[in-house]
Amino acid sequence: MNKFLATVATAAAVAVAAPAMAADIIVVAHGQANDPFWSVVKNGVQKAGEDTGANVEFRSPETFDMVAMSQLIDAAVNQEPDGLVVSIPDADALGPSIERAVAAGIPVISMNSGSDVAKELGALLHVGQSEYDAGLAAGERLAQMGGTKGICVNQEVGNVSLDLRCEGFAAGFGQEVTVIPTQNDPAEVESKVRAALDSDPDVDTVLGLGASLVGEPAVAAVKALGRDDVLVASFDLSAGFLQAVADGDAAFAIDQQQFLQGYLPVAFLALNAEFGLMPGGNVPSGPNLVTQDSAAQVIELSAQGIR
Repeated sequence: MNKFLATVATAAAVAVAAPAMAADIIVVAHGQANDPFWSVVKNGVQKAGEDTGANVEFRSPETFDMVAMSQLIDAAVNQEPDGLVVSIPDADALGPSIERAVAAGIPVISMNSGSDVAKELGALLHVGQSEYDAGLAAGERLAQMGGTKGICVNQEVGNVSLDLRCEGFAAGFGQEVTVIPTQNDPAEVESKVRAALDSDPDVDTVLGLGASLVGEPAVAAVKALGRDDVLVASFDLSAGFLQAVADGDAAFAIDQQQFLQGYLPVAFLALNAEFGLMPGGNVPSGPNLVTQDSAAQVIELSAQGIR
């Protein structure tokens, strides 16, 4: 082999051995990483970054603030990443920013909330669960378990996904349901659930929309009142609420497997950047009802920030 051919061969070998340039992917979520639920989503994001070699950033507003979130999306678009992951709790507020990303040629995947609007805003697909259908399933199960009058405790009224959970619950339950609005404060939740049960002894069913923020305080309120006739169920998982399910103090938890909501969009966008691959439709991450029979198996993974 002459010197020229040897040089070409060496260069080709180096090119093949060199890894592809890492994709830059930005995740903008409406929930804060210090929220137990969203910390699991962030864990999924970080794990996908590690597994794919992508450079990933997780960003969210300091509070549930759609103006601030739209600004975070705009700032991400200005960075021209290889992919953008967004949750869409309010399409009216966030739609223009998402459409700006799509118009700039940035692949967008939505996760967690926004399954009903993702396609029309230009997102390639959505990773999450149908919140209405999940609420419907919960309502049907609680009615089957003997519930006759319920409350739906909503810690983010105005978040379309959470509102849909309550609507689905009311439809599936088929009995009177009152929405109890609260803030992201477990002490306030416990106080409001206790007040609702105190003021109306006919209320025998409580559905929380977040396990640690609502489910656990709801169980505490029921125990404080000695109301062992009250059914308590909650969306999402926490080690504490799963223990309540395992102990028979709560009916079930609704698992949307939010780790996948963080992991899969990042993995899909990394594969898209490198190979042009993309699933052909939405990916349902849930729901899955975790009952007393299966709760103990999930507790350890929840404590690890995976379930």
